[in-house]
Amino acid sequence: MTTEATSLDIDHIESALDDLHANAASWVALPLADKIALLEGLRPKILAAAPRMVATAAHAKGLSPDSTWVAEDWLTGPWAFLQGVNAHLEVLHRIAAGRDAINANAVHTRPDGQTVVDVFPVTAYDQLLFSGYHAEVWLRPGVTPEQARNDAAKMYRGAAYRDPGVALVLGAGNVGSITTLDILHMLYSEGSVVAVKMNPVNDYLGPFYESIFDEYIQRGWIRFIYGGADVGSYLVYNDKIDSVHMTGSAQTHDAIVWGADGQADTRRANHTPLLTKPMTSELGGISPVIVAPGEWSDADIRYQAEHIASSKLNNCGHNCIATQVIVLPESWSLADRLLDEIRAVLREVEPRPMYYPRSDEKTAKAMSDETTVEVLSKDKTRVLIPDVDPASGHSILRDEVFAGAMGVVRLPGSSVAEFLANAVAFANDSLPGTLGATLIIDPKTRKENAAAFATAISDLRYGSIGVNVWCGVNFLLGYTPWGAYPGHTIEDIGSGIGFVHNGFLLQDVEKGVASMAFRPSPRALVKGELTLSPKPPFFITNKTARTTGSRLVTFLATGKASAIPGIFASALRG
Repeated sequence: MTTEATSLDIDHIESALDDLHANAASWVALPLADKIALLEGLRPKILAAAPRMVATAAHAKGLSPDSTWVAEDWLTGPWAFLQGVNAHLEVLHRIAAGRDAINANAVHTRPDGQTVVDVFPVTAYDQLLFSGYHAEVWLRPGVTPEQARNDAAKMYRGAAYRDPGVALVLGAGNVGSITTLDILHMLYSEGSVVAVKMNPVNDYLGPFYESIFDEYIQRGWIRFIYGGADVGSYLVYNDKIDSVHMTGSAQTHDAIVWGADGQADTRRANHTPLLTKPMTSELGGISPVIVAPGEWSDADIRYQAEHIASSKLNNCGHNCIATQVIVLPESWSLADRLLDEIRAVLREVEPRPMYYPRSDEKTAKAMSDETTVEVLSKDKTRVLIPDVDPASGHSILRDEVFAGAMGVVRLPGSSVAEFLANAVAFANDSLPGTLGATLIIDPKTRKENAAAFATAISDLRYGSIGVNVWCGVNFLLGYTPWGAYPGHTIEDIGSGIGFVHNGFLLQDVEKGVASMAFRPSPRALVKGELTLSPKPPFFITNKTARTTGSRLVTFLATGKASAIPGIFASALRG
């Protein structure tokens, strides 16, 4: 891991920005066929670099080469990168062929008239490899189906880019593909050339990205810049930067926009920010998983315990979308059994070190307000706080942990509908942030409470929602927009402003909703759920996730159907 720079190489930075300015117009003018060819050229380069990228990331995180945790870097690294590339290619190929970006039968309306666009699965391979997965994008109220279709990818159908220029991407330090997907978004969705400021926590990935994006670099459309906070500060206020996109914390955002001196509050009150150029952001928050009561078998309890534990411990909890609060019904007879299984999973899975700065401090803070804390690992990195008062305002309900601590809140409800209403109100009104929320509900309960379920999904004010699948999966799909629920302002930034990814280039996005079967196949088939998907590869208990992930990467990069039998053979053993 590298440390922050303490000095500026101003000449290098200025030269990089001059190159970008000089070549910005040529990127906008580049014919669509050439933009597509450049994207297609990324795939073999990602595939070639993937094993070394994964190995380098594992080493930097303190993992041994044969650790089971290495699987996550295949999925959140090259797999997510390739999925983003392929999502853009799918849509741009449609446009190049004279077709609409989205098919007419993919657009429909909810009973209240709100327009929804089905965005996954897209291809026959999606349907085969991700059987039972579904994702849709809800557009803001008032947008008609006709508008949705006409506005999708409109910058490639005569409308031009909104405001292209030189965009600064302040890269995230946790998941490497965040930076690469932000680069793709700025190039292909915004029409901007990109200055990429790598985060010191994972800037070891920079040389890989420079090699993969070499053609863009040679033509002056991307420049990578390294260093610490001093470099970032120099860049954001530089007149040669036209817009900024960052992934990080609300505190970092506010320090950029309002300053970190004694006048910051005054500037905010007077609406006089230091940074006046357009800025979009993804800033995390506190993500809940809401568990609806139902009649679950022992296998269901174990499976969902593995699911919830995975949504916390993926990347050691260093995710802006990591589950932090489990919301359970007070009167559900199976609640304690579910918690017991979650404890068991947290104890059983392979130990690993936390690698993100200040993780120990944040974990200790999450524990500081509580009288009952369960430490479930010898190194004190896995913590469960089993009975958090929902009205307490304690740290676990207020401060993003970004590590391995979870709290449990129990809410009343004499019926499923009443509990869901209470849980949604708690998530919306008591937990900071609007990035993502997950709802777990078995098929029988969902069917018997269809209206209450629909209301819950509609009322949740989160940019990404998962139904029986961790909401973080929205990040991986490429077609689902990624960002906070609309409505934040620079004065009250919350989880940020704007959406990235968004392969269909939809406008006026409100939120994305991904779903998966409640049970894996073959149990799901026995219970009437039409899915062939076994245990997902993102589960931390999946025994073959590493092999499955690497084979998925090969398939996404090559498109060779001959890779599919090997994927299934590995996945079914997970």
